[in-house]
Amino acid sequence: MVPTVHREHKHYDLSKFTILLVEDSVYMQTLISSMLKTFGVGDIVVCDGAEDAINLLTIMQARKQSRHINNVDIVLTDWLMPDGSGHELLQWIRGNDKEEICFLPVVVISGYTTERLTGLTRDLGANETLVKPISGKTLASRICTVIDHPRPFIRTANFFGPDRRRQDMPFEGNNRRSATPNIVDME
Repeated sequence: MVPTVHREHKHYDLSKFTILLVEDSVYMQTLISSMLKTFGVGDIVVCDGAEDAINLLTIMQARKQSRHINNVDIVLTDWLMPDGSGHELLQWIRGNDKEEICFLPVVVISGYTTERLTGLTRDLGANETLVKPISGKTLASRICTVIDHPRPFIRTANFFGPDRRRQDMPFEGNNRRSATPNIVDME
């Protein structure tokens, strides 16, 4: 039987998920990988830094053209790493011209999370931020948020990423939307 993540009586079968974990600490790689295995994640790919992750995503994208290769479903990345930071990885992902890469959900994990860093990661297009030390409950919560509440992507002259607004605000006036947009070009 495949373990599943439980949240509010929902069951998630993550056996077909591929999660890319970008973390330079072997201890944290082991800890987070163990949590993901417990959640039932089917494939966990680990890189030591942004440089390796960028190379891996590029190779996976190229190989997908010729073979049946699973795409990465979620990226979990540390922020401070010696071989390419989470900042560099997030910029590369959101700036990529391949849809399979630029729309990847990204959860930033950092031991140095401040309000400033949270704002910066959001402004660079991160879906979620998680503070170390992490627990299985908080990691599962962020993964479930990415699954349960996908936000539309917004494109402006200075930003591409998931909509940064997290709550529905009351709107007075005529609602002119006929459908929920996936991408909004504001240029």
